[in-house]
Amino acid sequence: MRQFSEAGYDRALTVFSPDGRLFQIEYAREAVKRGTTSVGIISKEGVVFAVDKKIKSKLIVPSSIEKIFKIDDHIATASSGLVADARRLIDIARNQAQVNKLQYHEPITVTGLAKYLGDLEQMYTQSGGVRPFGISLIIGGVSDGECRIYETDPSGALVEYKATAIGLGRDKTLNLFEDKYEDDLTLDEAIDLAIEGIYVATDGKVADDSIEISVIEKENAKYRKFDEDEIEKYVQKLLDRKEQEQKDAEEKRKAEEEAKKAEEEAKESSDDENEDIDEE
Repeated sequence: MRQFSEAGYDRALTVFSPDGRLFQIEYAREAVKRGTTSVGIISKEGVVFAVDKKIKSKLIVPSSIEKIFKIDDHIATASSGLVADARRLIDIARNQAQVNKLQYHEPITVTGLAKYLGDLEQMYTQSGGVRPFGISLIIGGVSDGECRIYETDPSGALVEYKATAIGLGRDKTLNLFEDKYEDDLTLDEAIDLAIEGIYVATDGKVADDSIEISVIEKENAKYRKFDEDEIEKYVQKLLDRKEQEQKDAEEKRKAEEEAKKAEEEAKESSDDENEDIDEE
């Protein structure tokens, strides 16, 4: 025990530190925080997924970077963290969706799949010789006519959201969602809000070839991935709005400065008049 304590409590996944922490899980969460931004939003017309693919080189083919994965016709996931770990979980999720169809003759529910993946991730927090998955997933879809979104954590924790974000800039995006999200958003409004969430998280570094968008419509419960032309339309709409907001803010600032300057000049003129009266 003495030898292990000198080595540090982060050398093995299955050992708690004296203050009750599992450091390997915290390290896995840091891997997620360093990942690109992914968002999921529920609207009254369906579920929206949007991710920032963060193209690091002009030599990369943007379509080769995949962050949104179709699990079944009615379920998809968006990931942030170690993409290789995500692919492993996606393969397991797709297999489980097919097993559920064969065993129960019905599609797997969003809640059922989210709990299954959460349990699997939790298993990798209490076994020797393994490490936690360095990935968080937004699992969403349509089950029994209802839209649902869940977020998983490397610890296996599971939380249901109306709108959420994972990865880089998560806090900024969640603050935006808390201010602007409404239960009666249309699909177009939800897509616009999702792109704005990525815009905020990346400090305005948004381009149509760096964003991936997919939706699952409530009416037919079918997954659909947007093509480049559709994404460009939504991204350009957001950029135009942000540019106009900046112009309006600049004009407002100039107007306030001019008003303040005029007020100061009027005050100085009044003081001069008072001094002339006193001299007389």
